[in-house]
Amino acid sequence: MRYILYYLLTVNAAAFLLMLLDKQKAIHHRWRIPEAALLGSAALGGSIGALLGMYFFRHKTKHKKFTLGVPAILIAQLCLALFLRQRMG
Repeated sequence: MRYILYYLLTVNAAAFLLMLLDKQKAIHHRWRIPEAALLGSAALGGSIGALLGMYFFRHKTKHKKFTLGVPAILIAQLCLALFLRQRMG
């Protein structure tokens, strides 16, 4: 269980930092992080970090793919966690 917590902390920190990095690149008109990578980090368990990064840095908040997609990923992950918790007792 401890390793799952470490994993989730790491992937959420990474998703948060990816949002910061992409925002900085956007400000300076530089090469950007692909949207698939940003959404992928959320899908791999970093949805909370991605969501916090979106609103903390005001990044991707006008894109429905993100404003609807990241919360949907978070809800799906929470449902999966509750399902697994029930199944494992």
